[in-house]
Amino acid sequence: MYGRLYGRGALFDVEPAGLVPRLVGIRPYELHAQRPEHPSGPPLLVLAGGRGAGKSAVLGELWEAYTGHNRRGEARRRTPVALVDCEDEQFAGPPHEESPESWSPVWQALLVIAEQLTEPVKAAGQLTFPRLTAGLVAVRASDWSGRTDSDRIRRELVRILLLNERATRFTMAGRWAAKVASKVIAAASSDDPFVAATVEATLEALSEGVTHRKEQRPATWYRAYPNAGGNAKRGLLLLAGNFRAGGTSREHAERWLVRALLADLADAYSGIGSHLTRLGRPLVLLDNARRGPGPGLLDAVLRDRADGVTDQVIWVATVRGTNHPALGDAVRRELPDVARTTDWEPGTSPSSRALLVPLPPLSPDDTLHMVGAVCYDTEVPPQLPHATHRLTGGNPLGIVLLATAARQHPDRAASLGRLLIAKVKLEEGQADDGRPTYAELLRRLVPADRLDELTVLAAAHDHDSAVALAHAGLPDDFGASGVRSLRARLAEEGLTAEPGQFVGDPFVRTLLLLRLHHRHPDHAKWREVHETMIAHFAAGPGARTPSPGADAFRLYHELALGDTAGAVAHLRDTFTVLRTRTWLDTLRFLASAPYFHAHDAEGRDFDGHDDRRTAVALGRTDAAQQPPDGVNTALHLRIRRLLHAVWQVTDPLVLPDPKVCGRLEFELLQLSDLRPAGGALLFAASQSWPRDARAGRPLRTPTEEGDTDGDDGDGNRPGDGDDDGDGVA
Repeated sequence: MYGRLYGRGALFDVEPAGLVPRLVGIRPYELHAQRPEHPSGPPLLVLAGGRGAGKSAVLGELWEAYTGHNRRGEARRRTPVALVDCEDEQFAGPPHEESPESWSPVWQALLVIAEQLTEPVKAAGQLTFPRLTAGLVAVRASDWSGRTDSDRIRRELVRILLLNERATRFTMAGRWAAKVASKVIAAASSDDPFVAATVEATLEALSEGVTHRKEQRPATWYRAYPNAGGNAKRGLLLLAGNFRAGGTSREHAERWLVRALLADLADAYSGIGSHLTRLGRPLVLLDNARRGPGPGLLDAVLRDRADGVTDQVIWVATVRGTNHPALGDAVRRELPDVARTTDWEPGTSPSSRALLVPLPPLSPDDTLHMVGAVCYDTEVPPQLPHATHRLTGGNPLGIVLLATAARQHPDRAASLGRLLIAKVKLEEGQADDGRPTYAELLRRLVPADRLDELTVLAAAHDHDSAVALAHAGLPDDFGASGVRSLRARLAEEGLTAEPGQFVGDPFVRTLLLLRLHHRHPDHAKWREVHETMIAHFAAGPGARTPSPGADAFRLYHELALGDTAGAVAHLRDTFTVLRTRTWLDTLRFLASAPYFHAHDAEGRDFDGHDDRRTAVALGRTDAAQQPPDGVNTALHLRIRRLLHAVWQVTDPLVLPDPKVCGRLEFELLQLSDLRPAGGALLFAASQSWPRDARAGRPLRTPTEEGDTDGDDGDGNRPGDGDDDGDGVA
């Protein structure tokens, strides 16, 4: 898969400097200093967005931007950098079946972060972490007490002690750590209490051979621990005890461990000559920071900074959604706004020390460039990038996966629906054929533990209709409470809400409905769900259009099953009754019904790939039609052609047919002559809708000066902007 970033120049630009080089103090991909912003203390940068927004890709690019290679191909950082995925399995539980009293996700994350920060940096000495080493050993020592597996204890101890060892090409890595580990284990085998003996031996090892005052500070740093009485050993024992106690006591201990990491980093960047060898600031990247160790690390850093314990580390975290409880007072800026300056000033609360920047969707131009880069050696339809942007809404993951599918299946590139059901290989030389593109996208875009429920509820429009579907097609214990919990989960995941749809994100909703359609070969579940919705909206008031007795949602689900008679009749009979704007909004809403397989003349699914809507829109089926008695035949057929034209050109799973776009313009022009009061608005729609459809933009009811029909607003559903409040809720 193609990995280059698009639409993120505000973060990575060099001339003038984007946000990242201004914070880090080093240009990306170069070892050139950049004047750092906020010299007294930088903000904690939080990149927010839903799944697939490219948050992990940005962190990966940051990692690459500050990592180079020497002539032997060995990695050399341009500045110390660490990258941690807080949802990684190593943070889910202890590596062994030991008591969790001496382990936590934050403990594990600090170990992993420090290990990465010790890796070689160009033109600078290796970092060491004596304070953190002592604290991590003290916490883990209680688990080692009384255990007979000395080899395992030695391995764990050596791993921690390596954080304080400076390796060179002339020394054997781990020699000092192994030597100290042997001393610690020997001391702990004495008659003294195990934890106390381990702590004492560790402190002695850290102080051994130290003569300079700066080198003595780490061994005495824990004298300042609360109630330590100026005794470093007692401070470490209290730290370990608080950690084992759990709850807020553990949070306090974890905060001190984070502070130890930052104090070790501050030592490395202070003193005579350090500014000559170390450029910029160290960089810590936390992916999926709402899980695992993320909340604990963010809270510790933000609280310390608010309390005046400053540091110069650049923390960059990613979160799903923008309503993180711990970021209530974060300074919020849009990505383009931070391209040249952050305009950030912290307040008094801890969360005000954070700068929250949502990652916006990619633009149509970004989509064009990304599709072109992925399909550089494959000829694809020129409309594919525009159609891809319309379907995905600029979701980077969706764009790159669809482009990858088009490159692997160029014969299907004329239909996004066929690309989505095609199997896609994510890696060169992949042994199997992969999984369908829509399944791969859903695996990454929605919570895996709620995929089946979301597949059913994607057809719902509000709480009541979702409950109706839950009662009909989900386990008995799901019910209304399950619907509410799932809706809250979607908001937490950063999936946008939209009135009139239970799953607000159109791209995710389309993928879920596609999965529902393909769940059974005969589409039985698809029919069951839509029939449930038809019955639900037919039984009660539901969410109605302003026309009495006409249920827009019922007609919408009838269209999803291939029954167009009700929708055509409603649009025909209300053409001269409804306000023109409301009528156009109703048309657009009904035409947004899903259409995954072509339908035969009787509205049944069949396996062909021809789009029957095109034939209807172009009038090829008019001769076989028998309009109901007593209706205007010409108007009936015109409305039928128009509905199918809008249905085809707005379908996110197909490319708009140029001939159908032309027919759409013609039919609206003819209708504008039939209704003088709303003619201006119908004429404006005849001009803008085909143009928007060809460009891959959603259709919007235009605002036309001189519209004497009294219409206003720019709603997306029937009734939006109506004074009486009727319409689709």
